[in-house]
Amino acid sequence: MYSTGIAYFLWFISGMGTLGFHRFYLGKFGTGLLYMVTGGLGGIGSFYDLITLPIQVREANLRNAYREVIYDRRPGRVEPPFSRDFKTTMRSEIKKDTLERVILKTAKVNNGIVTPSEVALESGMSIDQAKNALEKLVNKGHAELRVSRNGNMVYFFSEFLKKDRHPDLEDF
Repeated sequence: MYSTGIAYFLWFISGMGTLGFHRFYLGKFGTGLLYMVTGGLGGIGSFYDLITLPIQVREANLRNAYREVIYDRRPGRVEPPFSRDFKTTMRSEIKKDTLERVILKTAKVNNGIVTPSEVALESGMSIDQAKNALEKLVNKGHAELRVSRNGNMVYFFSEFLKKDRHPDLEDF
């Protein structure tokens, strides 16, 4: 996380911003080099930075927070910036939502039938985690546990059924 105090300190020791150390610190390497070559754009850019440095620090912190959210690829690791309580709540909600969405998309593609193995393959989670999520959906009444014609236990989502009955499921 970037600090406004450090940014002003770097602005000061770089000849009141003419060498652009503060811009390098904030990840603005292109304008940092430009400032070094042009003396802070003849001092005009340095004066501009004196006034807008707190806003630039805030924007750099937001950019980093967004990068963390976008590029962190661990399952369920999406984190909005700032509040720790908000992060914890959102992390669990997004993880749950993501797994449910994977289950529903898989069911839609498979004419309403899903197995824990398919969900694990699609979500990157373990088969046990996928099975627990499917069991929760059964307990809530969103899916049914059924037996396929070949004797396997499958989870069935009737709203994704395209015909009156599924050819792979046993009739009751």
